[in-house]
Amino acid sequence: MMRGTLRNPGADLARLPIGLDLRAISIVEGLRAAIACGAVILVNEWVQWPPLFFMALAANLTCFCDVGGPIRQRLFILLAFTLIGALAWCGFGLLRPAGLAVVVPLACAAIFCCSFARVWGVPATAVGNVLVVAIVLSLDEPLSLGGAAVIGAMFIAGGLWAILLALLLWRLHPYQPAHAAVANVWPLLAALAGDLRSLAVSKRTPAADWDAHARSHRRAVREAVERARDVVMELVRGRGALSERGGQALIRLEAGDQIFGALIALSDLLEDADAPDRRQNGARMLRILQATLGTLSRAILTERVLDLSRIERAIDALLVSAAGDPALQPLGEAIAERLRIAVRLSTPGGHDAGETLAGEPTQPSSDRFLGPIRANLTWKSAILRHAMRAAVIAAPALILTLMVEGAFTHWLTITVVLTLQPYYAATWQRALERIGGTMLGGLIGAVLVHFAQTPVALAALMFPLCIIGFSARQVSYGAFIACLMPQLIVLVELVNPGHSSIEIIEMRALFTVIGGAIAVAGCFVLWPSWEPDRLRQELRSTLKAHGGYAKAIIAEILGEGSEKATEGARRAAGVASNNFETSLSRAIQEPGRGDRDKLEAAMVADATLRRAAGRLSALRHANYAHREIDAKSWRAWGDWIADAFTRLAQGEKPMAPRPPKVELESLGRIARQIELLETVLRRFW
Repeated sequence: MMRGTLRNPGADLARLPIGLDLRAISIVEGLRAAIACGAVILVNEWVQWPPLFFMALAANLTCFCDVGGPIRQRLFILLAFTLIGALAWCGFGLLRPAGLAVVVPLACAAIFCCSFARVWGVPATAVGNVLVVAIVLSLDEPLSLGGAAVIGAMFIAGGLWAILLALLLWRLHPYQPAHAAVANVWPLLAALAGDLRSLAVSKRTPAADWDAHARSHRRAVREAVERARDVVMELVRGRGALSERGGQALIRLEAGDQIFGALIALSDLLEDADAPDRRQNGARMLRILQATLGTLSRAILTERVLDLSRIERAIDALLVSAAGDPALQPLGEAIAERLRIAVRLSTPGGHDAGETLAGEPTQPSSDRFLGPIRANLTWKSAILRHAMRAAVIAAPALILTLMVEGAFTHWLTITVVLTLQPYYAATWQRALERIGGTMLGGLIGAVLVHFAQTPVALAALMFPLCIIGFSARQVSYGAFIACLMPQLIVLVELVNPGHSSIEIIEMRALFTVIGGAIAVAGCFVLWPSWEPDRLRQELRSTLKAHGGYAKAIIAEILGEGSEKATEGARRAAGVASNNFETSLSRAIQEPGRGDRDKLEAAMVADATLRRAAGRLSALRHANYAHREIDAKSWRAWGDWIADAFTRLAQGEKPMAPRPPKVELESLGRIARQIELLETVLRRFW
């Protein structure tokens, strides 16, 4: 039985992560792009001045660079692209007559810089990709000094026009991206609770289904939490301090993350529960929790005030379901407490809850800019090797593009560079999505052009095509390409009339297939980032993180550690598990799939670590049992678990013998998971 989440189509690590996120459709974004590009094209149909096409193109490219976020950050990124793009277009246009010996090395150096820009995150990656497109297009025709001045001015005008629309038409409040990112965590928690409930009510659920549930849902929630945390902290860095609204977002996020930890513990209890009453009560808790989390998600996203009495009744019902069971009761109380914190922020008088976090220091700008560069100036960096690979592979593609006459040859170089990703599996996925999207979108575009014969009709058609294309930008890469292709066919027909739509589709498909094949082959041959070594590193990090989590839990139980430290250790273990699974997924998708026996051992280790995390979370919340064990025994078990994970990470054996047995089954289950890991990892190391 395959289980998935709203974002994760399944738990099968051998499957390419290609899926549709229909919730990411943004009509407003599509409308803004349509006005930015389509309005200029319509004006050109009236005044008939060709340089306006460069303004329309610049506006279109600027829209591609806008991935959302705080207004100050978006403004800086879009202005930077507008100025750099104008300089690049004019500069390479002026250099074009100098010949291949001058143009190709400089263009490849620029492509290297654009590809290396991903060290600064998603916004910089988007700008780098679009700059590559601008650079390649600028080499189509040489420019005179006067022509370069006109095109540069039109490029800047187009960029500023798109920026103006971005700040007026798409007027996201500064904290709206943070609210949306935080709100996205809650439906994923609701999906986790619902799927866990379906497992709990089943009389016989195979262990593989519990593993699939943990891998799929926990991974999705942890990714959403970390994504939201990055958005909030980026907002804080942009504004210089954590304000009241930023504090609210962080509090909501932390409350959701702690509910996530309690659900992991509950999963462990329900999986091992032999008593029907515990499963029945747990299922009732999850049913109530699923509905409450969904309500909270909608309230956070829309900033709607909640009906406090209704939520309180739901929380009371949840506590009643957990009451009487010594294992479920502390989990119910922990979940109820975090729910009340989140609810308070969505009720009248609760908006001052973020004030307690205001004023936190932020990282200096120089460190944010130079730190990623310094960290990646090593050949061990997959991003550095990716940038070098992109520059080297782009050279022959550029030479072919510049030597062969044709209106469409630049598609080859663009496809090669934009298909390339730091890892082989990601490059293979991008090639498949690009080829499939091109074929589907080309057929749609051919039909549309067949019925729109006049320039005015084609210009008017750009409006709905831009709306559809940009609205689907975040749905999936393949869907975006499919929606973008009709827009491209219409644009080519407007700029260079006389080409049949069939010719455009054929040439686009040809260069897409060839470019995708070159990218996949180049990623295979040139300094590939193969996963076996990285997989070992990620597994070591995951084992150490789980050891740190165990040590933090026992320190908190003994009163020697804080709840904050335990939460940090839990988060680190979750992030490490996600990184390990991502690396494992890439390793499975690589050619030959490496050593099959080692990959199977890694998959078993992954499932075992997810179970161990559940056992540790259950141990943390087992307040009823903590007083039954003396401090000396707790320390002995804490040292043994931490040492065991450290030895496993280092591949050392034999493991130290277990401490004296205690009357707490949770510790025994953790010990059995560790011993299973020791047996499994003998096949891996």
